[in-house]
Amino acid sequence: MPAFLHAQELYVSTEPASNMAAHSFGFRVTNRFFKMEHEGVTGMRIEPELMWGISKKLMVHVVGLASNQMQPSLRLEGGSVYAKYRFLSNDDVQSHFRMAAYVKGSVIDNPFVPVMREGAAKPYDNQELDLEGGASGVAGGIIATQLIHKLAVSATVGYNRFLNNTKDNLPDYLSANAVNYSLSAGYLLFPRSYRSYDQTNLNLYIEFLGKANTDAVSRNQYLDVAPAIQLIFNSSTRLDFSYRTELFGDMSRNVFNTFTLRFEHNIFNISTKRK
Repeated sequence: MPAFLHAQELYVSTEPASNMAAHSFGFRVTNRFFKMEHEGVTGMRIEPELMWGISKKLMVHVVGLASNQMQPSLRLEGGSVYAKYRFLSNDDVQSHFRMAAYVKGSVIDNPFVPVMREGAAKPYDNQELDLEGGASGVAGGIIATQLIHKLAVSATVGYNRFLNNTKDNLPDYLSANAVNYSLSAGYLLFPRSYRSYDQTNLNLYIEFLGKANTDAVSRNQYLDVAPAIQLIFNSSTRLDFSYRTELFGDMSRNVFNTFTLRFEHNIFNISTKRK
């Protein structure tokens, strides 16, 4: 019999402190659509991802990245590896508190200044870097997640160090160091009560995502909000819909609004319970 899925912890824009079940495998495909401010056209990024629950405390993700953000046509940009280790777990009836540490590394084959399309609206100006296609680099941080019945709240604090891309050096005018932080909440709306693991779950999310560049050459910050809707089928398959937009900030960015569509499934029908 499959194990119960704490669905309200499966955030769309962040990871919880909980993990996949031990010895489980899964895959997901994330599609992001965004308007590129410097060109006034719609961009797209595709992220195929393999996930492995090595043990109840350790899980690893391997991600591929392809988009048309830096050039007119869709092309492979690189990839990343993400690992998370849960080091604290206090469990109770219908509640738990967990903490985890994560590390991430990306290798990106992109220019830092994109190839301009014909008829671009304005010159390129971007002070934001990321490990999802923007720059090679490493990241690490701490996650804390509290589940109370149908509500799960999670906070993350992390550090990013951006490096040269495979064919392009990091420009001196961009900050090589940044701090990221987030606050996420998820609520299990349906079912009101569980009768079987085959019931469809409907989850609502609100996530706040911030970043601050720390180098003197580009010391600025922003805070985004990302509401989301999620469906869970048969305790093993999920479908996410999310929209992310800026609340405030003074960082010049190429993308301010992103729509995310994600599909995730357990490959061998082993429970994806977050443990």
